[in-house]
Amino acid sequence: MLAYGLLALVLSTVLAVVTWGVVSDYLNNQRDSSAVTITSDNAAALRYGLFGVPVPCNPARVRGECDSPQAADGVHPMDLLNSLPSTDAAASMLYFEKHWYALTGKPSDLPPDLIQTALDGNVVSRRVEVSGQPVLAVGVPVGRPNEAFFEWHPLTALDNTLLRLKLTLIAAAIATALVGLAVGRLASTLALRPLAELTRVADAVARGKLDARLLAEEDRDLGGLARSFNQTAAALERRVAADARFAGDVSHELRTPLMTMLNSMQLIQNHRAELPAAVREPVELLGDDLDRFRRLVIDLLEISRDDGGDRGSREIVRIADLVRAAADATAGREVTTVEPEAEGLTLQADKRRLERVIANLVENAEDHAGGCKGVGVEAGGLGVIITVDDAGPGIAAEDRTRIFERFGRGETSGRGRGVGLGLAIVARHVQWHHGTIQVTTRPGGGARFIVELPAKSS
Repeated sequence: MLAYGLLALVLSTVLAVVTWGVVSDYLNNQRDSSAVTITSDNAAALRYGLFGVPVPCNPARVRGECDSPQAADGVHPMDLLNSLPSTDAAASMLYFEKHWYALTGKPSDLPPDLIQTALDGNVVSRRVEVSGQPVLAVGVPVGRPNEAFFEWHPLTALDNTLLRLKLTLIAAAIATALVGLAVGRLASTLALRPLAELTRVADAVARGKLDARLLAEEDRDLGGLARSFNQTAAALERRVAADARFAGDVSHELRTPLMTMLNSMQLIQNHRAELPAAVREPVELLGDDLDRFRRLVIDLLEISRDDGGDRGSREIVRIADLVRAAADATAGREVTTVEPEAEGLTLQADKRRLERVIANLVENAEDHAGGCKGVGVEAGGLGVIITVDDAGPGIAAEDRTRIFERFGRGETSGRGRGVGLGLAIVARHVQWHHGTIQVTTRPGGGARFIVELPAKSS
């Protein structure tokens, strides 16, 4: 776009400069020629009025020794000046027999060197200013040495014409540059439209919309790229779907033996007092690992359900009530604080998914970060802001994106005990609700998870 605009500006500027130079020179030359012709004609009329028919010069005589014309008797120069035809001259002055005769204008306004040049027998013209107005002063000899006729012609009309021409050329150059910018923008838009579409579809695939495809396979320039991209996206979609089915199938297959092991462990723990002391600690460790195994299977089922295209169901949910119930139940105590302006906020949500978001964040704080310090609900952001504070060491800045990846654990956050799917599920469910989640540092220490959802007042 800039290239088109600059090219148009350069071309229009060059054309404007050339046009200005040619036209202004032509008009100035025409004006000078016209003024000199008019003054010369008037000088010729004065010459005949003053001297009658000039005395012919004998060619055999030395140049400069020809007889000078003799003044006609009874003719007054002022009468002759009054009898001159009307022209655009603003002043007419005659220097005759060492006297000045003038209808208008003052001889003192004429440059002395211009007067002398005319008195020396040469036709002369020059642009001067008289009373602040530009004029063209012209001097023409009238026949005898040291006698000449002078006129000045106003140049205001010519200057106005040249000013209008200059403004027109400048406006044309600017307009041409703007047209060039518009054409460049149109051309770049048309040329880059397939790439913009590619960027949009690639971004959609990166955000998890694996069924996004390019519609430019018939484009002669980008058809090959579009087909390759679509094939890659389709292969990725099939691979993710296969992995999701595999994870779901494995999780389902694990549920039955897992339930058997959990029931057996519960039975053993119920008779813990009857176990030998040497067996109690291994049984407790086994119970903890079975609990982690249970959570892993549940999380895998959740992830596979999302990857498998589960669209869920939306219903109007009162956010404050849902957060209060899910957070307090997970923590086993009251940890939720709801601001008054957030009590009436509602959201079209999947209740199961939203409850899982709150439960996972509180469970993460309880199990891996020294306990949940509180859950807050307030109006703001996209509509409602939900915060979950913990008492842990906080999360380093370089880990704040990694912890939301599958099986991602912060290397410096002290959260290595989790299975690494809980926060990934949280991020997926928040995105499903068109919200955002981020991690900051809680005032006083620890981490603060901030969830923003597009809620509105009921």
